[in-house]
Amino acid sequence: MSGGGAPGGASSVRAVARIAARPDGRGGTALPLLTGDGPLALRRTSHPEGGGAAQVTIVGAMAAPLGGDRLRIEVTVAAGARLRVTSAAATVSLPGRIPAPAHYDLDLTVAEGGELEWLPEPVIAAQGSVLRMTTRVTLAAGARLLLREEQVLGRSGEAPGRLTARLTLRHDGRTVLDQQTDLGPGAPGWDGPAVLAEHRALGQLLLCEPSLTEKPATARFLAEGAAEAALLPLAGAPALLVTAAAPDGLRLRRAIDRVL
Repeated sequence: MSGGGAPGGASSVRAVARIAARPDGRGGTALPLLTGDGPLALRRTSHPEGGGAAQVTIVGAMAAPLGGDRLRIEVTVAAGARLRVTSAAATVSLPGRIPAPAHYDLDLTVAEGGELEWLPEPVIAAQGSVLRMTTRVTLAAGARLLLREEQVLGRSGEAPGRLTARLTLRHDGRTVLDQQTDLGPGAPGWDGPAVLAEHRALGQLLLCEPSLTEKPATARFLAEGAAEAALLPLAGAPALLVTAAAPDGLRLRRAIDRVL
């Protein structure tokens, strides 16, 4: 972890966490690299299904990200390894003493025959915060991925913060998904009928599964109470994307869990 200087004695946080998973030669998954600093503490935890897969839980060691902070998580899954990553609690973006956006970057790489489940708790943009989040996924042919991202604008009873999020997927050397959302105060039209309207929670479920080559998904609209969702197959990869919007994080999770 390192700090950057700022006027008035304020400082920002620079933190990087790295996870590497590979087969342990006994039918399981080893974690030869498991390091994190600052607010990004990593703990190996028990996978609920066992079966040789490893699980890592991200534990927030301090309040972050604040204005000006730069956090980064890098995950690499080797051929034959199976890894699930969760978090112990939601990530809450907060306003800081530095008048600058916070950055939260995720870089996920899976080799052929590897499997990654990225299932953290939601990212919450608290009132007055500005967060720029980037998720880059790189998959080899034959890799498997299940990724869930949930973004909630504002804590209960408060106005939303600003949250800009970009999600990209490269599969077998080709970019098959590159989307960006810009939500919260100052983002054009974010609460209009063409974007979130009255909803304050947005989520994505990205699935890449080789079997979808033979049985591709069909685009369709999904509804779960007040939540709305759309399922779209991705051209150029055995993958599908579900995007959901809901009035709050609880109903968003229910809608995504139903798809799962």
